[in-house]
Amino acid sequence: MDIHEYKGIVEGLLFAVGEEGINTSKLRNVLEVEREVLDEILDSLKFDYSDKKRGLALMSVENIVYMTTKAEHAPYLKQLLDTPHASRLSQAALETLAIIAYQQPITRSEIEELRGVKSERAIQTLTTRSLIQEVGRKEGIGRPILYGTTKEFLTYFGISSLEDLPPLPEGNEEDVEAEADLFFEEFKAPAAEKQPDEE
Repeated sequence: MDIHEYKGIVEGLLFAVGEEGINTSKLRNVLEVEREVLDEILDSLKFDYSDKKRGLALMSVENIVYMTTKAEHAPYLKQLLDTPHASRLSQAALETLAIIAYQQPITRSEIEELRGVKSERAIQTLTTRSLIQEVGRKEGIGRPILYGTTKEFLTYFGISSLEDLPPLPEGNEEDVEAEADLFFEEFKAPAAEKQPDEE
C-alpha cells in the first residue's frame, strides 16, 4: 500500500473519531506501520491541508491527532454558530476564561482568589458554551475539579493552539484585569455585557 492510500485511510479515521482525535500509538496499530511511516503520512497530510483551497487542518497535541477547521476561517464559523442562544459573554465570563486559559489547569477556588469574587456562575456559563471543561481533579482535601479550555475555545477566538495566546507582560501573570484586556485587545472578543448575576 502506498502513502496516498494510507493518507486516505487516516483521513477517514480522523473524520470518524471526530473532535476526540486519535492517539498516534493506536493509529500506528490500526495501520500496522512503523512510527517513521506514520510520521511521513501525517506530514504529507499536513502539507496537503496547508493549501488555501482546503478548509481543514491537521493538529497534533500530546500525541493526539485530530482534524480541525483553520484559524483564518473562524469568523465564518462564528457567524454560522451565532444564534440568539449564543449571546455575548459577560465581562465576568471573559475574565474567568482569561484566567483559565493562562493558568490551566486551575480550580474554582483558585480562580475566585485571583478575581476576588465568586465565579460559579461564570464557570457554569463557560462550561455550557463548551469553552471550558473539567480536565481532572487536584490532589488534596476534597479533590477539587480542575478546569481547562477546549477545542471550541480555540475556534471561538480563531487560534490554532494555546501557543498562539499573546504573552502576558512580565510580572502580570496574576493580574486579572491585564489578562482580560489582552483577550479584548488581541482577539477582539464580543463586547462584554455586564450581567449582575454573573459575578
